Amino acid sequence: MTAPDAVPRLRRGVKTAYDEARAGHVVLFPEGVLVLNETAAAVVGLCDGRTSVAGIARRLADEFDGVEPADVAELVARLVARRVVEVDG
Repeated sequence: MTAPDAVPRLRRGVKTAYDEARAGHVVLFPEGVLVLNETAAAVVGLCDGRTSVAGIARRLADEFDGVEPADVAELVARLVARRVVEVDG
């Protein structure tokens, strides 16, 4: 799991987009494509190299029901494993 004070950012070569054919948000990276649900897309959108995992969780808790810091940390850890994001801290 990613530490709450870790600051994630998209890796070089990774892009986000809205895919009309899939009617959803996607992450495009050299190894493939990830289709994101609305909450995951919001997390990825905040992986800007300025906001910590805990800060992302706080911001999204107001917008989405049931967002827990541990869930955000787990998602970021999975994105790191897929080489979509990298973290500082």
